[in-house]
Amino acid sequence: MRTIKSSSDFERVFSTGKRIKGRLFTTIIAATPEQRGPSGRVAFAAGKRLGNAVLRNRCKRVMRAGVQRLGGPWDGWDVLFVARRQVAHADPEEIDELMRRALRR
Repeated sequence: MRTIKSSSDFERVFSTGKRIKGRLFTTIIAATPEQRGPSGRVAFAAGKRLGNAVLRNRCKRVMRAGVQRLGGPWDGWDVLFVARRQVAHADPEEIDELMRRALRR
């Protein structure tokens, strides 16, 4: 899975991306820069206010599994998923449906 790793790329997606707020996570979508090519990337974030490291890692792992089930990352788009506390214990079907809805917009 191609992921966003540099802090400058995170900042670019945060500042230029379209935000779609959901019950389990916020999705931020930005077009892939032309100089990098058409391949898209994905990233997962879980802030410290969610809880301890175990919970934050679980949130990211659950979202990562959802992206894999949906066939991500998607060409032409850099996508960032920002976790909310409820995602850690959500059903996989609900996560998939919310991701599909966010990506359709």
